[in-house]
Amino acid sequence: MGHESVCVIGAGAWGTALAQAAAMAGRDVFIVARDATQRAEINSYHTNQAYLGRQTLHERVRATTAADPADIFILAVPAQSSRAALANLDPDLLAGRPVVLSAKGLETGTLDRQSEILADMAPHAIPYVLSGPSFAADVAAGRPTAVTLAGDDADHTSALAAALAGPSFRPYASDDRIGVEIAGALKNVYALACGAVEGANLGASARSALIARAFAEMARMVSAMGGSANTLTGLAGLGDLTLTCTSVQSRNYQFGMALGRGETVAAILASGAKLAEGVATTPVADALAKSLDVDAPLIVAVHAVLSGEATIATVVAGLMARPLKRED
Repeated sequence: MGHESVCVIGAGAWGTALAQAAAMAGRDVFIVARDATQRAEINSYHTNQAYLGRQTLHERVRATTAADPADIFILAVPAQSSRAALANLDPDLLAGRPVVLSAKGLETGTLDRQSEILADMAPHAIPYVLSGPSFAADVAAGRPTAVTLAGDDADHTSALAAALAGPSFRPYASDDRIGVEIAGALKNVYALACGAVEGANLGASARSALIARAFAEMARMVSAMGGSANTLTGLAGLGDLTLTCTSVQSRNYQFGMALGRGETVAAILASGAKLAEGVATTPVADALAKSLDVDAPLIVAVHAVLSGEATIATVVAGLMARPLKRED
C-alpha cells in the first residue's frame, strides 16, 4: 500500500498542524473543512488564521468539502466529536486504510477509547494512535517535535511512521495502542490538577509531587486496561505528561489554573475559555477507574473539583491525610 495521499478530517489547529507535518514529509494533503470561507483562505492564501494565526501552510496542503479516497486518513477532531465525525463518512472509504486517531480523550457515556469508537463506526479501518508531547503551533511552524505512533502490526506501523516523518516531525513506532491511548487521555486530567496547584499558589514542590504520583496512577490504569506500563517511560507517557502539566500553552493547564483561583467550571466556560479535553475525560476516567477497581485518588480529586463537590483546599487536605505507604 502506498502512502502518498493524506486526508485530514478536522480543520482546527491540530488538524491543520498535522496536515502541515504530512505535507512537509512529502505527502499530498487534503483537509476536510466545512466552512467555505476557511476553505478559500487555505487554498488561496495558505493560512488558517482562526487557528494558527499567520503561519504559512505548505503548498501541498489543500482544503476540500468532503473526504475523498486517500492512502492515509487522519482524524483530528475533539475526542467527544469523533463518533459524529465518523458517522459522516462512508465506512467503505476507510476500509483497509490506516486511520490515525489524534484526539486524546475517552468518550462520555460509553467510556470508549478512540480506537473503540473507530471500530464501532468503521470496523474495517486500520487503527493507529498518535500521541506525545506536541503543540499545534510548534508542529505547524516546523519546530522539532517527537511523538508516538502506535499500531497493531509492527512493520506497517513503522512504514506509516516513516511516511509521516519530516525534517522536524519525528514519529516513533509503538505496538502498545492501548497504553498510548490511555496515557494521552489521562495526562489531560492530571494537567487540570497541576494547573489548579499553580492557580492556588501551592508551589512548585506540590506540582512536582503531583506529576510523580500521576505517573504512578497512570501506570496502574494502563496496566489494568491491558497496556504496558513501559510505554509510560516514553514520549506518549512521561514526555506528554511533563509538557501538559507544566506549560501555560496547554489548554488543560490553563483551565486548571482558573479552577485553582476558585472559578467554577461554568464561569470558566462562560468566559470563552478554549476547549479542554480533560474536563470531559475526567468523569469518564473516574468511572473507568471504579469499574476496574483501580486506586486513582488524583482522578477522583479532579472529578470532585470539576463537579463542585469539593474545593481545592479540601481536596489537598484529603490527599495529604491519606495513609502513608511505600512508594510504588
